[in-house]
Amino acid sequence: MSDDEELAKDLGLLSALTIGVGTMIGAGIFVLPGQAAAAAGPAVALSFVIGGGISLLTAMSASELGTAMPKAGGSYYYVNHALGPLFGSIAGWGNWMGLAFASAFYTLGFGEYLATFLPMPAPSLGTLAIAGLSLGPFGLSEFQVGALLAGTVFITVNYVGAKETGSIQIVIVTVLVAILTAFSVLGFLQADVSTLMPFFPSETGGATAVLPATGLVFVSFLGFAKITTVAEELKNPGRNLPLAVIGSVLIVTAMYAVIMVVLMGVVNWRQLGPDFTTTPVLDVAEIAFGTVGLAAFGVALLTFAGLLATASSANASILASSRINFAMGRDRLITSKLSEVHPRFATPYRSIAVTGGLILGFIVVGDVKTLAKAGSVLHLIVYGMLNLALIVMRESEAEEYDPDWTVPLYPIVPILGAITSFGLIAFMKPIEIALSLVFVGGGVVWYFLYARGKADKTGILSQYILSNADEVPDPAVSAAKSVQPDGGQYRVLVPLANPETERDLITLASAVAKQRGGVVDAVHVITVPDQTSLEYASDHLEEFEEEYHAVLDDARTDAETFGVEVETHTIVSHRGYEEIFDAARTHDSDLVVMGWDPEAHGGSGRLESRTSELGADLPCDFLALRDRGFDPEHVLLPTAGGPESDLSAELASILRREYDSEVTLLHVADDEDRGVAFMDDWARDHGLSDVNIRVETGDTEAAIERAARDATMVLLGATERGLLSRIVDGSAVIDVAENLDCSVVLAERPTGRSLRERLFG
Repeated sequence: MSDDEELAKDLGLLSALTIGVGTMIGAGIFVLPGQAAAAAGPAVALSFVIGGGISLLTAMSASELGTAMPKAGGSYYYVNHALGPLFGSIAGWGNWMGLAFASAFYTLGFGEYLATFLPMPAPSLGTLAIAGLSLGPFGLSEFQVGALLAGTVFITVNYVGAKETGSIQIVIVTVLVAILTAFSVLGFLQADVSTLMPFFPSETGGATAVLPATGLVFVSFLGFAKITTVAEELKNPGRNLPLAVIGSVLIVTAMYAVIMVVLMGVVNWRQLGPDFTTTPVLDVAEIAFGTVGLAAFGVALLTFAGLLATASSANASILASSRINFAMGRDRLITSKLSEVHPRFATPYRSIAVTGGLILGFIVVGDVKTLAKAGSVLHLIVYGMLNLALIVMRESEAEEYDPDWTVPLYPIVPILGAITSFGLIAFMKPIEIALSLVFVGGGVVWYFLYARGKADKTGILSQYILSNADEVPDPAVSAAKSVQPDGGQYRVLVPLANPETERDLITLASAVAKQRGGVVDAVHVITVPDQTSLEYASDHLEEFEEEYHAVLDDARTDAETFGVEVETHTIVSHRGYEEIFDAARTHDSDLVVMGWDPEAHGGSGRLESRTSELGADLPCDFLALRDRGFDPEHVLLPTAGGPESDLSAELASILRREYDSEVTLLHVADDEDRGVAFMDDWARDHGLSDVNIRVETGDTEAAIERAARDATMVLLGATERGLLSRIVDGSAVIDVAENLDCSVVLAERPTGRSLRERLFG
């Protein structure tokens, strides 16, 4: 018997990859092209390649650290753990403020695209004066007004905990990539190499403008680090984290370079600058799509893409900032009160509110270029320290440091990563460096005035220097807290949420486990908002569900009365229903016994959601109980053959042995004689030749409903009809289950169906 807690692994490779790609696309393509063109002309494409190269070095270091320490907080956590709380304060504040700057930058970009079709007022706020010195009139542009409205919406969405699930992010990024691919192809056909010449225009400073422009556009590469902030939620982080982090950098670098060349190959770079237009992508789209007579459509399509990309980027940055606050509060570098969750929305509302206030303030006082450079400098400082953190972890040979993936060419990669990250800062303007150093200095001051007396963590660097062998560093443990089963026994997983159905589900599961000599895994999934760290939720479960353990306590008691071994697990997840399928894989389950609510499960006649049904097969056998009271005295098993009916037959045999159930087989055939012959063979093959056999002709649903009048339980196989026909016509399985008065068990077995079979049956 065991009682464990687990943090769910919600994100697969594709979801993680789209977190990075989706965040980065919003900046480099839709917001910065005009500013970037003015900074370096056509050579800005080279600036994006250099920025991608610098990011790639840090991405490799972050991947190794992430596979060794998959913790909430990402780069902040790595720096704090390796270099100590002083540098952790700098990294934490730098990361936090950098994300706030980036969010304001993305949101201003949203405002620019919004203003193209929705005019906004541009109010004057009077004359700005500081210390009696008049600085002239002060007001808000229509872009800022739109950005303030949008920013307020984004902050509110995160405050109340609205979900942007991995599947939604995948759809967003897929749509964006498809639109940008069409845009690039049409633009390439219109591009003229002569407009790219000279590649290093003298007006911008020639080749010397490339590195300063890299500093401007580097904000476009911040998305890959966001993947590390959710490392604790990745499935198979040893494989998926480096693939997602490094892959996202390579993908967007290629996209940036190609699209910059296309933009300046269609329209001369001088006409793309901020003095001429605020949305250069739309100007090029009008020309590119105009060649096929779709100019207005092209502009509308790219406007939609710009809004979608900037909104997704801004929202992702706000969400990531709450993870940074949680990690800093966990290490006592800031007050843990910032990480406390809302009693109703279960989100870190104080953290989101404070970050939101900063974002709105930056929108009011900043412009796109200033915000981009400020965000770039702060993240370059953090990235430089991250590379140093990798070197410290390697050279200290800390016992708990055991990465699943290691950087190639060590120590060259992290050394170059640190040098290029810090070195690029030198190409910023002094005022931009000074602005960012204010926050770095603030982090130092904050540490000595507040955090030094509260933080109880010692960095690996200090321990290594002091050679304090008696003190063991804080272990960088994996996010999953329970010991996973060895897979040696037949395992029946039972997801429990409703106390009213707990006993019947455990009774059914125990009957199967007892007959198979197996064990029951009772699991209870606690779902928390995306904005709330799983680790925080795990440490404060009572805040999310006051009596979360009650249903598992009852399950343990009920299963033990049947003489069945039982294990109980509480799983903390950002998903609810979908987590059941991942839990079945994680626990190496042979069978899942769950409650069945057709509406909650998509109403499709199968247990998977419609998107999941197309993407993957079931991890194991599933039985779903439509509970109207557990009474297996008279069991009806309708069958037309197939793997689902095979599973129903296995369950019928178990119920006969365990409860002496009276089983009736039903087959509805076009020809009664053929039906009888089929049922005789089928019953004999499944060890049910001595049960009642009933063969009818006519309407299947009506025949089942007639036969079920005397039944106390009906075993139905999941439909094998294709998804498309079920969307159009509905599912007979759902109709039958709803019309019967007794309990219904839906049986579904993984069959390895092809995509064609999933769609068309």
